[in-house]
Amino acid sequence: MPSQSTVPCWVLHDGAAGNRRQALALAEGLGLGAQEWRLDARGWARWLAPRRFPGSGSSFGREYLAALRGPAPALAIGCGRIAALATRQARESGVRTIQILDPRISTRHWDLVIAPEHDGLVGDNVIAMLGSLNPVNPEWLQRARQDFPEVGTLASPRTAVLLGGPTRATRFDRSALEVLLGKLEFWLARDGGSLLCCASRRTPPEWADLLRDRYRGQEHLVWMDPSDGRNPFPAVLAWADRIVVSPDSVNMISEACATAVPVYVAEPDRASGRTRGFIESLQARDRVRAQTRDSTSFAVTPVNETQRVVALVRERLRLP
Repeated sequence: MPSQSTVPCWVLHDGAAGNRRQALALAEGLGLGAQEWRLDARGWARWLAPRRFPGSGSSFGREYLAALRGPAPALAIGCGRIAALATRQARESGVRTIQILDPRISTRHWDLVIAPEHDGLVGDNVIAMLGSLNPVNPEWLQRARQDFPEVGTLASPRTAVLLGGPTRATRFDRSALEVLLGKLEFWLARDGGSLLCCASRRTPPEWADLLRDRYRGQEHLVWMDPSDGRNPFPAVLAWADRIVVSPDSVNMISEACATAVPVYVAEPDRASGRTRGFIESLQARDRVRAQTRDSTSFAVTPVNETQRVVALVRERLRLP
């Protein structure tokens, strides 16, 4: 085994925001200083990872290959299919590894695999979680309030609106968006208050233009992309009195549910497959409800899966 690195942890991902966020959240929860690797998969790795194939050892370039031969970190954390090949290689070099999300091959290639319970993955080294890992906790939310105090001056009740977009598994289209906005308009007429609107990379540009035209210049916050300034997403979660989220993103719904306010999923019946199963599991726990015209507040308990998973990882790997 290589000598011990001065960096206790590698965080490996393919650059996708959701994968990066989950891997970093676990490293931070474990209190480990991390070296972050954004993996640029080459050749067949883009299609075959995490499976091995001739030449797969050089899939991520000379720098990562040299790192595998050098001083080893105590732990490597990867998230996503591309990272699963890199963490598999790291384990073969003597590094303890954690892979987040189902790698779609035997879990024996990693020390631990952390996967959403709606994936149905089981095994002695598998930790099932509800939704996805994220950094949202009371301390994180308090820092967000301090970073964006101006958001707290908007009128209450503040309704956060977290928008994704259409996916293969979720038919959340322009008509669904209009239904969501129509219900919001009724809420504003009934309750007053303000909207805190945040888009994601998946939000169609025409939707962004629609929300800007409809709400900018009024007493609302509208952030659709970096042209609108600094991303206030943490503050949107932190200052919200209630949250409406589109049904396409397990990550966004998980982050919303880590807060202490009611969460409403817009048009949940438009989701299918594992995403639909995840939403239904939250509905069964009464952590989320479908957004309706007549929705009212309800008592909630935050879902803090990251804290629970961190404790299990410490126990399983005997980390201090």
